[in-house]
Amino acid sequence: MKLILSILILLNISYGSVVQNYLDELKQEAKKENPNFVDFDVTNGEKIFTSKHIGKKGKEISCTSCHGNDLRKNGQNFFTGKFIKPLSRKVNPERFSKTATIKKWLKRNFNDVYNREGTAIEKGDVVSYILSKE
Repeated sequence: MKLILSILILLNISYGSVVQNYLDELKQEAKKENPNFVDFDVTNGEKIFTSKHIGKKGKEISCTSCHGNDLRKNGQNFFTGKFIKPLSRKVNPERFSKTATIKKWLKRNFNDVYNREGTAIEKGDVVSYILSKE
């Protein structure tokens, strides 16, 4: 039992360090974008995540259009109907476990909703918001 608990703690720490390392990377980029940058803003992340925009396919869309408001539940792609696993790491431990995957999906999703790649500050705000919902 102790071994299983130790493994689970280690997995949680390693996943936490992946996303924390990515946030640290974004903080460095954010300071280049804005020398007055202090830290990411969960409230702004929520606004970015929930606000609707005319997306790349000319449809009004937000992050919640696919991921929903409860990040512990499955989502569904607005355009394809494809199933999306929950964003919450508590429900989906694979989420935020690989930096390359985090970067790939943030880039793709910002392009889908905003028709552009997000700034380091926007990405950090959104990731911070998602993590705050756990």
